Amino acid sequence: MRRSVSARLAQDHENRLAADAQRRREVLEPVDAVTVRRNGQRLVNFSGNDYLGLAAHPEVARAMASAAGQRVGAGASALVTGYAAEHRELETSLADWLGFEAAILVGSGYQANLALGQALLDRGDRILADRLNHASLNDGVRLAGARILRYRHADACDAGDRIDERTRWIATDGVFSMDGDPAPLPALVALADRHVIGLWLDDAHGIGVLGENGRGSLEHLGVDACKIDALVVTFGKSLGTQGAAILGDRALIDGLTNRARGIIYSTAMAPPLAAATSRALALLRDEPWRRARLAENISRFRQRAGSLPLSNSATPIQPIVIGDNARAVEISRRIAEAGFLVRAIRPPTVPKGTARLRITLSAEHGPEHIDRLVGVLLECME
Repeated sequence: MRRSVSARLAQDHENRLAADAQRRREVLEPVDAVTVRRNGQRLVNFSGNDYLGLAAHPEVARAMASAAGQRVGAGASALVTGYAAEHRELETSLADWLGFEAAILVGSGYQANLALGQALLDRGDRILADRLNHASLNDGVRLAGARILRYRHADACDAGDRIDERTRWIATDGVFSMDGDPAPLPALVALADRHVIGLWLDDAHGIGVLGENGRGSLEHLGVDACKIDALVVTFGKSLGTQGAAILGDRALIDGLTNRARGIIYSTAMAPPLAAATSRALALLRDEPWRRARLAENISRFRQRAGSLPLSNSATPIQPIVIGDNARAVEISRRIAEAGFLVRAIRPPTVPKGTARLRITLSAEHGPEHIDRLVGVLLECME
């Protein structure tokens, strides 16, 4: 590496260390649905997004293995030779289940939002975005050369005050990934209707969790699918696999197929992964007890939390804001010593000064896991 590049990287590294912001990857070996092993230590995992416990489900694994007997990779983009029957089946199932005309698969939620921004926005357009939206929505807008106007978190009135004649879209998470609270969707729908602009919703953390049938934020808040112009759902949370889909009317999907560079120039999702996700979707739909148990676990955690400074989240995401980076890391370390994995989330993932413990619950957690965790948290937070 050239000296100038190396020096800059070294300085960046030192700056992160000084701010207690250095992060690193760690190998975690799965033991069971909620337990991992790190450096030989067993830890109950309260940091993942496998909300319904489908990531290790044997039927999902068998669906993947069976499809892999035909081929492992797609071998090309979907527009060349990479579009398989497994892709079409999953797209059709998702669109039918969620009440949209059509869907298209992409490699990740991040890629989905980049594709939407690049395909739907032109340079100079304006888009309203919640201040705490996921980074991928913001990056999708930037890629298009459009201007982001950020409104106060979950404040539809502030969003309305910022609309002008150049505003083309409103973009929001359905459930905010670091806070666990919902977007004010009915009010945002009313804004989009009043000003005749598009509404772009990323419901990565709502699908499978919210709504009587797990259809996410729309079902939970009573919003009709026809009111959402572009919906992103991801597979790495409640569905336990990997990848994402964009849903909308046929004109939107046709536009993405022909304009979204991340779709045109990317190898299609591995067909076995699509097969596994289809099986996970079927389990999500056929086994409502998973959502019921998850809701019980959320309620149990909050009821037993006592003096813990919880937010008002009613979702599996239960953050405890610490503020200082170093203190958040130290508390996370002490929790791990007691046998639990609870990550410290620091900037830039969250705003400066709001480092936190991001606790996430799963349908596979048992009452004993939750009760023990709360006891450890209360002790470590003293």
